[in-house]
Amino acid sequence: MAKLSSHVTALFIVAALVCAFVPVISVEEPEAKSLWNTCLVKITPKCALNIIYVVFGNGTLIESCCHDLVQEGKVCHDNLIKYIADRPSLIGRETQYLKKRDDVWSHCVSISKTA
Repeated sequence: MAKLSSHVTALFIVAALVCAFVPVISVEEPEAKSLWNTCLVKITPKCALNIIYVVFGNGTLIESCCHDLVQEGKVCHDNLIKYIADRPSLIGRETQYLKKRDDVWSHCVSISKTA
């Protein structure tokens, strides 16, 4: 029961942080709901936050999250980061974020191949 509670708590933290980065997101929005149902469920909340912080902030990538990211898949990674980067509050910096997205993906794939 304690494990379930910690997972639920982590899920709420991820949701709160994603909403902070994407203030206009709505669970009724079909695209957001589709991304949530197909992609975000494939990665741990800790790793999702780490990757978001690396791409949109100055975070340091946790190498153990690379496994989760590669498991999530490139299509999900690309779409989730692009979805966040396309928010009105981030207009003008999309290219920077998409480059960081690609750099994170390449790094994680190279780590996964050597593991």
